[in-house]
Amino acid sequence: MLNQEGLFSAAAPLAARMRPSSVDEIVGQTSLLVEGSPLRELARAVADPAKASRISVILWGPPGTGKTTIAQVIARSSGRKFVELSAITAGVKEVREVMTAAARDREIYGASTLLFLDEIHRFSKAQQDALLPGVESGAVTLIAATTENPSFSVIGPLLSRSLLLTLESLSSADIETLLERALTAPHGLASVFTIAPDAREQIVLMADGDARRALTILDAAAGHAAALEAKTIGLENVSAAMDRALVRYDRQGDQHYDVISAFIKSVRGSDADAAIHYLARMLEAGEDPRFIARRLIILAAEDIGLADPAALGMATAAADAVALIGMPEGRIPLAEATIYLALAAKSNSAYIAINAAIADVQAGLSGAIPKHLRSSNFAGAKAQGAGVGYSYPHDDARAVVEQTYLTGKTANRRYYQPKEVGAERALVERWQKLRDIIRSKKSKG
Repeated sequence: MLNQEGLFSAAAPLAARMRPSSVDEIVGQTSLLVEGSPLRELARAVADPAKASRISVILWGPPGTGKTTIAQVIARSSGRKFVELSAITAGVKEVREVMTAAARDREIYGASTLLFLDEIHRFSKAQQDALLPGVESGAVTLIAATTENPSFSVIGPLLSRSLLLTLESLSSADIETLLERALTAPHGLASVFTIAPDAREQIVLMADGDARRALTILDAAAGHAAALEAKTIGLENVSAAMDRALVRYDRQGDQHYDVISAFIKSVRGSDADAAIHYLARMLEAGEDPRFIARRLIILAAEDIGLADPAALGMATAAADAVALIGMPEGRIPLAEATIYLALAAKSNSAYIAINAAIADVQAGLSGAIPKHLRSSNFAGAKAQGAGVGYSYPHDDARAVVEQTYLTGKTANRRYYQPKEVGAERALVERWQKLRDIIRSKKSKG
């Protein structure tokens, strides 16, 4: 049995010690690693380097799904020289040096180089351009990793020369397999500990599909158990190791857009529980509450509109409250507004109306302004007919009169079409009566 010092004084953390050494040891991503797949072909060792697969790939997926592991395993299994660069620290100079060395090794020794570039989305266009000659010539096989959508973060020429593969978060079963392997492997925790079912379940939950996170939590929990001379990792050890789940969220990346999208769609869809959940995820991840408040204001006008006119006031008040009191108390008015907006009647009639009107204007369907509607506040206005014949609505007992407000192709356009929901239901009949008076009988038929 290994003692505590032997287990926890090693330089490499558990997640690093448990990296697979072959493709068959990789957990998850089974659809990308089936026999005959591009990744399998890249990992295949061949006697003649000239016959080895040279296809470059871009691995896109959340953290902890195996991007670095896959690159290392391919290099090890295929016998390629492995070079790793990080977009955070490497520049154009370092990239060109790798390309030059790879071309030299290929020409002199027949060696094949695999370049693993982590976080390629952080590379500028110039830095990505520097990769093209080596990829184009086959001097290097590029495996690039990114957590952001490559369509927005990787230049077109590099995308067209690479195979884009999407990695998925690991399933709960995959995480459980990794935990069991780490508990028993000689280079892991070497069967020193068992783990309580509720502790295992909590780690799986907190990992959220991230293998590295799962092993990091297990490592810390085992350290806490060892300090107490316990042989079983319990829920209290997991809780002590991590008092809160690390919310996966990148304020500058895909998660930023995905979570706010899910939040808005949940409010629009009237699911208050889902909306509050996504609000909590954003707040826990440190999202700017003013950004959330602004999105709620937009939603109140776009998706609720005249079905509940109070919604816009509620959203605006929440934004004012957040600006006034700050966080963490600002979470309360944000939650109040979120729930109110989620449960409010929904109508996008105002949104549709303004978009339709703008489309007509952009298409050139802007008729001449009728003379009786034109400004008459200048000398000579009447001589030009400006304002002549205008009927003042308040002179009528109904405060509405028959009058031409639009001309030409827009004369009888219907931009605003109220929905029979919420407070807007009362406007359906009222708007039709008003139209009938304004356009008189001539507008019918």
